[in-house]
Amino acid sequence: MKVLWFLPTHGDSRYLGTSDGAREVGYDYLRQIAQAADQLGYYGVLTPTGRSCEDPWVVTSSLIGATKNLRFLVALRPGLHQPSLAARMAATFDRLSGGRLLINLVTGGDPNELAGDGVITSHAERYEASEEFIRIWCEIVARSHDSEAYDFEGKHLFVKGAKLLYPPIQTPHPPVWFGGSSDAAHDLAAEHVETYLSWGEPPEEVKKKFDDVKARAAKRGRTIKFGVRLHVIVRETEEEAWAAADKLISRLDDETVARAQAAFAKMDSEGQRRMAALHKQGGGGRSREALEISPHLWAGVGLVRGGAGTAIVGNPQQVANKLREYQEAGADAFVLSGYPHLEEAYRFAELVFPLLPLEHGAPDALPGQKLSGPFGEVVANHFVPKSFEPKTSAS
Repeated sequence: MKVLWFLPTHGDSRYLGTSDGAREVGYDYLRQIAQAADQLGYYGVLTPTGRSCEDPWVVTSSLIGATKNLRFLVALRPGLHQPSLAARMAATFDRLSGGRLLINLVTGGDPNELAGDGVITSHAERYEASEEFIRIWCEIVARSHDSEAYDFEGKHLFVKGAKLLYPPIQTPHPPVWFGGSSDAAHDLAAEHVETYLSWGEPPEEVKKKFDDVKARAAKRGRTIKFGVRLHVIVRETEEEAWAAADKLISRLDDETVARAQAAFAKMDSEGQRRMAALHKQGGGGRSREALEISPHLWAGVGLVRGGAGTAIVGNPQQVANKLREYQEAGADAFVLSGYPHLEEAYRFAELVFPLLPLEHGAPDALPGQKLSGPFGEVVANHFVPKSFEPKTSAS
């Protein structure tokens, strides 16, 4: 499996829904998180998009030189980007990063935000435009390797003689990732993308979505990969993990939750509707019993956070087992996050990476390298405890 982390360009904190403990998210902090993810061996990082976030393309391009192997999953927004310009942006980024770009196609689901960006279309029309957009984008980028031009005239978009002179490193184009829960989203995924993402619903529900997209892709003669977007709260013991989950929402008040849920209800995103419904299964309370919607799957994040609203909670083995449930459902990629994102990136890599069948991993130690201290030694990035024996001489 591949495991990606998250760049919190909309803010970071130790508590949800309050400014208490909030951190200023500037370049230095984002660079810390990106470099930690890079050095710890994460496959890549997702950067969110929307008016509540810093621009993902500016942020991630500024981090190319600060990282070595880390891939960047960056949003393209039909209606905000034109496909020809988006093709040039993507090709440039891919070349300058040495082939480390992943594309996150985002249609949007908040009518108020979309209107502020000049996109005033229905849910169905947005998916029509997104289908045309990604079709044009893929063709322009793929044809750039042979310097071919491309013509397209659709219902929403038009290009004539579109051409990209400087191709990306990845062929035929940087991989496209996409998530959506509606029929239109499943059709778009089956036709055009390399990886379909689901937010972290219970594994059996995620499997239904994967199976549906897989069947639609098969009818088109395609195969695609699957991933899940989740939060994680892992501690050395299960008790500590659940205590951390409780602490994360401990400063929420009823008014904040009600205001957030009212905003989510105005969205026309099927995925957001499904997320918002999860925490209501237990009667809308905030106890573990109300919010644990599947063993070790907790819906507390979705009380006030739009988008991905569930977290895997438990000790390292329990978290690893839950990820394997999703893997058995068809997922081979996971986009994870935790609060605060810098510390949690370390915690998850140190506690859970050794338990996972990763396609990637932390860099190997230099040949002959042996890091040691008075209480143990680190061999190939894993801590090996040693019995403590008092020394007779100074050390």
